Amino acid sequence: MSRRAALALGFVAGVWCLTAGLTASPVAAARQATAAAPAKPAALSDAEIERFLLNGKVTKTRGAGKGVTGSLRGTMTDGTLTHDVHIQPIDETKKEFRSQQGTEFNFRDYWAFNVAAYKIDRLIGLGLVPVSVERRWKTAPAAYSWWLDDVLMEEGDRLKRKTSPPNLVRWNEQMQMVRLFDQLIANIDRNLGNLMITNDWTIWAIDHTRAFRTNSKLKTPGNIARCDREIFARLKQLDKTSLKNAVQGHLQPYEIESVLKRRDEIVDIIEKRGEAGLFDWVR
Repeated sequence: MSRRAALALGFVAGVWCLTAGLTASPVAAARQATAAAPAKPAALSDAEIERFLLNGKVTKTRGAGKGVTGSLRGTMTDGTLTHDVHIQPIDETKKEFRSQQGTEFNFRDYWAFNVAAYKIDRLIGLGLVPVSVERRWKTAPAAYSWWLDDVLMEEGDRLKRKTSPPNLVRWNEQMQMVRLFDQLIANIDRNLGNLMITNDWTIWAIDHTRAFRTNSKLKTPGNIARCDREIFARLKQLDKTSLKNAVQGHLQPYEIESVLKRRDEIVDIIEKRGEAGLFDWVR
């Protein structure tokens, strides 16, 4: 399945790690259940999903089940399609915030960063982030994101089960791109709750409300290993105008400048590695 075709799947919470084990029985059971399921409708394009998220009617909501931002899982319909969405109206600012990662000053937890992450993901051709749009929830602005269907397991579950991905090369390349993306957008909250694995062993990176920190230097440059050749070309071509047009209203000018400075550092790291720093993504 192509990554664009996988966009018809939907949105939950997921996790983070690169190592793998051997137990395969849970995966076999999941595949058997998938094979027995009825055929799914044709995959939707990003534009079609955006229109649905912007115009559909929310018929019911409940707690999203995970996370600490008070987000909601909603069911939405446009009269033809019914699907679940992730609604995040969080907008929280603190002068000082303490967590397991340490103390952060000028902390921001912000719904709009979900939309910005989706826009930048598509701008450089990654396809790791589910579609996300801006829309009001009651009286407050919020991010509405496509809820992932066909989820095989969270990364945390994979590690507990010691399940090895069927294609380790593809798996490692996906993880390398997730790590590169997190450095680009200064995501401080990639944890065991926001990476999901769908039935085709595609990794989806979700929940970016704590990304886009203002540091212009990479927090963990060692996480930059290699990059898909096509994405690297797009990354190098990324300029202030195209980035501003994509994230207008969702990032401040200083946040845009920080993204571009971190991009420059990523490009420098990859270029110094030459051909060894590039690969052609097995999609």
